[in-house]
Amino acid sequence: MDSTETISPRYVGLDTRDDANILEALVEGQERAVAAARAARPALAAAAGAIVGRLGDTGRIVYIGAGSSGIIAALDGMELAGTFGWPEERVAYLLAEGDRIRAFTGAPEDDPENGRKAIASVGSVARDVVIAVAASGSTPFTLAAVAAAAEQGALTVGLASNADAPLLAAVDLPVFLDSGPEVIVGSTRMAAGTAQKAALNMLSTLVMIRLGRVIDGLMVDVLVDNTKLRLRAIRMLACLAGCDEAAAGKALDACGGRVRPAALVARGLSRGEAEAALANAGGNLRKALASLG
Repeated sequence: MDSTETISPRYVGLDTRDDANILEALVEGQERAVAAARAARPALAAAAGAIVGRLGDTGRIVYIGAGSSGIIAALDGMELAGTFGWPEERVAYLLAEGDRIRAFTGAPEDDPENGRKAIASVGSVARDVVIAVAASGSTPFTLAAVAAAAEQGALTVGLASNADAPLLAAVDLPVFLDSGPEVIVGSTRMAAGTAQKAALNMLSTLVMIRLGRVIDGLMVDVLVDNTKLRLRAIRMLACLAGCDEAAAGKALDACGGRVRPAALVARGLSRGEAEAALANAGGNLRKALASLG
């Protein structure tokens, strides 16, 4: 039996316990989930390295899932543009329920044809990375989508919480998340979901760091589209360039809100010189800053 569907004796009489005891059981489940993500670090590192090697200048990241797994996967992808400046056209989300995520039912995930159609809907994925998430690792929609993507030559990554899951056998880069039995049997939005969220955060963040979109814990490709993010960008620039916030703000404005060239402008370059320095450094801001001495 799948571990996510196992009835654990630890939770017999759960509904008769007091609030503190129930909450302790729930938080223990969350702690197991985080431990599962921690244990998956070698697999996540391997996946990140392969993803960085595949994406190049045009490759997309395509997230696939059904139910809560699909929502968690899509949530990770939705944050890439704002946090890391990842182009929106280079990320896609394929959920079994399509746009019906407010009141989805389980039926669409049982149809493999839906998975094949989902892949077809985004065109060729031959140069892309497909990240499939399924707590059980046996969702027909997800398995069919992965198979269709693999046939085209996509790099496939799979996250599942059952060791013998078909998904883990079907992908190039399997990530097993041993989150164990759920406190509420089969409610994989809980421990399995937390493990998925943590693992996806770790994976996508490591990828973006290796792509040069983070320096010293600073999101140097942040999309500056509101007051909070403008202030954050100014503080980052002041730190990176060693200037005051007034100078950082001027540099940011001179570069149209783009932090990477603005950091070089704040160091005394013109915008054109900053763009050239970044180009010479392959877009890597750390290398470009180092070239200034």
